[in-house]
Amino acid sequence: MVYPDTQLFVGGRWRDAADGRSMPIRNPATGQEIGRVARAGRADLDRAIEAAQLGFETWRDYMPAQRSKVMRAAAVLVRERADAIAGVLTQEQGKPLTEAKGEALAAADILEWFAEEGFRVYGRLVPHRSNTAIRQMVLKDPVGPVAAFTPWNFPINQIVRKIGAGLAAGCSMIVKAPEETPASPAALIRAFQDAGLPEGVLGLVFGDPADISDYLIASPVIRKITFTGSTPVGKLLAGMAGQHMKRVSMELGGHAPVIVCEDADVALAVKSAGAAKFRNAGQVCISPTRFLVHDSLKQDFEGRLAELARGIKVGDGLAEGTQMGPLANPRRLAAMAEFQRDAVERGATVLTGGARIGDTGNFWQPTVLTNVPLEARLFNDEPFGPVAGVRSFSRLEEAISEANRLSYGLAGYAFTTSLANADLLTRRVEVGMLWVNTPAAGTAELPFGGIKDSGYGTEGGPEALEAYLNTRAVVIANA
Repeated sequence: MVYPDTQLFVGGRWRDAADGRSMPIRNPATGQEIGRVARAGRADLDRAIEAAQLGFETWRDYMPAQRSKVMRAAAVLVRERADAIAGVLTQEQGKPLTEAKGEALAAADILEWFAEEGFRVYGRLVPHRSNTAIRQMVLKDPVGPVAAFTPWNFPINQIVRKIGAGLAAGCSMIVKAPEETPASPAALIRAFQDAGLPEGVLGLVFGDPADISDYLIASPVIRKITFTGSTPVGKLLAGMAGQHMKRVSMELGGHAPVIVCEDADVALAVKSAGAAKFRNAGQVCISPTRFLVHDSLKQDFEGRLAELARGIKVGDGLAEGTQMGPLANPRRLAAMAEFQRDAVERGATVLTGGARIGDTGNFWQPTVLTNVPLEARLFNDEPFGPVAGVRSFSRLEEAISEANRLSYGLAGYAFTTSLANADLLTRRVEVGMLWVNTPAAGTAELPFGGIKDSGYGTEGGPEALEAYLNTRAVVIANA
C-alpha cells in the first residue's frame, strides 16, 4: 500500500507550508519513515484563520437541509473509501486493518447522525408577561470559527466527533490534527472537499502543537476550543482559552475501573472487558485499566483474562490475522516497562506478558498483573497501553470507593446480575460513561465525555451541538 505525503488544507486548497518545512512520518510497526507531512508556520496559520472567518460567513447562512446534504455526501464518500483509508491509517497508527476500517465506517455513521441532528437546533417563543404585542424569542446561533485539537490514537474518530457537531451547528473549523498520523485525517477532509463543502469551512494544519495552540487560541477570530488529549495539556489549553473568554470542550484522560461483582457472569466480564482492554493496544481513553474483582471470583477471572491475553496475535496491523498492533512510539514501550517495574517492586505478580516483542517496531506483549497495590503507578496514572492490573475486594462499597478515588471520571465498567447492584453502581460510580454487562459502544446518539479531571462537555448526542451554539434572547416591541 502506498502511503501519501500530506499537505495542509487551507482555503479549500491543499498546500505545502509557506516556508517549505515538513516532518517525517514513521510506521510504528517497522520504525521506518514512510512519508512527510507539511509543518505549518505563522503565515500558514494566518491564512487558515482568514479562510475560517470567510468560511463561517458563508456556512452560517446555509440552511440545515443544505448543511445536511453536504455532510451526508461526505459520509457516503468516507464509506466508499473505507478500505483505502484503513490502509493509510494502519500504516501510520499501527492498529489492525479491521479496527482501522471500523473506525472509518463509524466516522460515516457519526457524520450522518449529526447531519440529521442539525435539523433539530431549535429556538423558542416566550410569551410576554403583560403585553401580547411584544415578541420574545430565544435564538440559537453558531458560536463562530472553532479550533479543534485531536490525538493520534483515533485520528479519524476524534476529528469526526468534533466536526460532525460543529458543522451541523453552522460553525467553521480549523483542525490541528496529530503530526504522527496525518494522512487519514487528510483523507477525511478530502471527502468533505469532494462533497462540495464551501472553501474555508474546514481547514487542516499540522506543526508544533504548542506554537499552533498558542496562536489559534489567542486569535480573536477563533471563538471556541475543543480538545481531546491528556489532562495536563487539557488544563493548560483551558487556562489559555479562559484568558480570552473562549468557549471550551475538553475530552481528557481516563483510568477506567472495571468492577466485577460477586454475582457477575465471569465469562461475559472477561470477554467484554478483556477485548476492550487490548483494543488498539490499550491506547484508548476509555480503556479498562483497574480491574476490581470480588474475592470469590478473582482467581477464576484473572486466570481467564491471562488466557485471553496469551491468545492475542500481535503483529503488523497490515498482516492477516493480527489482533493487536504496535504501540505508537518508543516512548510508550518505555512507559510500559516502567509501569510494570514499579508494580512488581511494590508486590504485584506478572501473570502473563510483561516484555517487549522483538527489537523492531513498538510491540509489547498483552500483559496481566495481579495483586497490584493501590500505591503502584498502574493504579494511579493512566497506562495507555496493553497492561491490565487486577486486585480484589470484599464489599461492593469498597470497589466503588476505589473506582472514585482518582481524579479521573471518564469511563467505567461493571458486571453484575443484580438489579440492586446495578442501581447502586449507576448512582455512585463517578464517571461520565458507565457500561454495565456490555462492551463500550460510543455511538453518536449518546453523550461521550467525562467529569472531574476527565474534562467537561460532550461529543455525542444532542448535547454535543449545544457546545457550538450561542443562546441569545431577542425582544421586539411594536414601535
